[in-house]
Amino acid sequence: MDFSSPSPSVAPEAAAPQSSRRLWRAGTLVYTTPGLVVLFAWLLWGDFAWNMKERAIVPVGQIVLKQFGATDFIVGLLVGSLPAAIGLILGPIISVRSDRHRGRWGRRIPYMLIPAPIVALSMAGLAFTAPVAEWLHGTLGDNSPGVIGCRLIVFSFFWSSFEIFQTIAQAVFGGLINDVVPQEVIGRFYGLFRAVSLIAGIVFNFWLIDFAETHYKEIFLGIGLLFGVGFSVMCLRVKEGEYPPPPPREPGEGSFAARFVAPVKAYLRECYTNPFYLWVFLAMMLGGVMALPVNTFSVFYAKSVGLDMDRYGELLVITYCFSLVLSYLLGWMADRFHPLRIGLAALVLYAVTMIWGGFAATEAKAFSIAFVAHGVLTGTYFTGTASLGQRLFPRAKFAQFASAAGIMGAMGFMVVPPALGLFLDSIGQVYRYTFLIGGVLAVVAAAAFAVVLLKYKRMGGDIGYRPPGDAV
Repeated sequence: MDFSSPSPSVAPEAAAPQSSRRLWRAGTLVYTTPGLVVLFAWLLWGDFAWNMKERAIVPVGQIVLKQFGATDFIVGLLVGSLPAAIGLILGPIISVRSDRHRGRWGRRIPYMLIPAPIVALSMAGLAFTAPVAEWLHGTLGDNSPGVIGCRLIVFSFFWSSFEIFQTIAQAVFGGLINDVVPQEVIGRFYGLFRAVSLIAGIVFNFWLIDFAETHYKEIFLGIGLLFGVGFSVMCLRVKEGEYPPPPPREPGEGSFAARFVAPVKAYLRECYTNPFYLWVFLAMMLGGVMALPVNTFSVFYAKSVGLDMDRYGELLVITYCFSLVLSYLLGWMADRFHPLRIGLAALVLYAVTMIWGGFAATEAKAFSIAFVAHGVLTGTYFTGTASLGQRLFPRAKFAQFASAAGIMGAMGFMVVPPALGLFLDSIGQVYRYTFLIGGVLAVVAAAAFAVVLLKYKRMGGDIGYRPPGDAV
């Protein structure tokens, strides 16, 4: 279905001489309103497949790791640090190559379409961890680290494969949205994205999470298949426009310096020498990690206060229902008031609520209240700031600057979960500290957002802001 035209020569008047219909533009792409609806539908379908994977993989992975005898440190390492480390290495490489790539499928789609089936196969590997581990244990014989050790090795192998290829796709997904969605509706689009994510969360936590301990194999297989097919179909249906030629490479084409050293130097110079972008990256990193303490260990926290997985799933569904109602409104507010302001307000509210929860949530009722508030407020933050990069980064090199922000974010993700896991192991798993630590991180994040907002206003604000270094 061709719902857009890549031709930049079609003026609105020429496209509809006898009509007052609205035309929407994203680069060389031109959409009618029905065409924009079709675009949204395919992107949102791909996002649903993506988020079903995201909603399932971490809680089910946590439960399976605990069944296999993993400590909190190992859980934090695999669930938090490993994905961050992979993103730290692969994110910049893939994003820069994507920004420069020109081909018949566009500059984003190839980096999303190829990894999708490999991610699905990796989830199938996770599903069969136990029998593969039994085979490995029997094959190694006396050299085997034991059944538990083999299970952790096999799980870690497939988990690493999963993270590597999903990181490749994730590195350019935001870039695809930046390239094909008109800027004037980007906040509302991310509001709809958030709504789809929440619907996926409701589906998983209402119907599936209660079976995670006993039927994790079926969950991994089913959601892996949904993602592999659903995300691939989105990639085949969304069309990219035309792009100007990439900037010329550094002198010395073909040499080692041109292929490695010079691009790295250019990347570092463009992304990390402007103080404004450094503050933006820091603010985004702190905002990203403030929810990690609760998210990483919330399953164990719930069990420690006497909640079973069925009740835990119900709390998540309640959270998602509240956030679903707010999602489009928050997207509209981001378009109207700017993501910086929405993010700052959400961080302040989150800090106050989590610090209260850290002192009060010692039994099931208080935990339930604080946990729902955690979900709603983190949802408010992530929905409200989803279009922050699109509003602040250079459009022509969006994926590059998004990856630079991701590098700083990865550092936080690499440090916080295992460090917190070690801390919790040392104090006997007193999980209420996850609320306190999250609240403190939100205070620091709010301060960084305030600095960025002041700098943004000095650079022209809502009327005159232009991304530093933007060539277009």
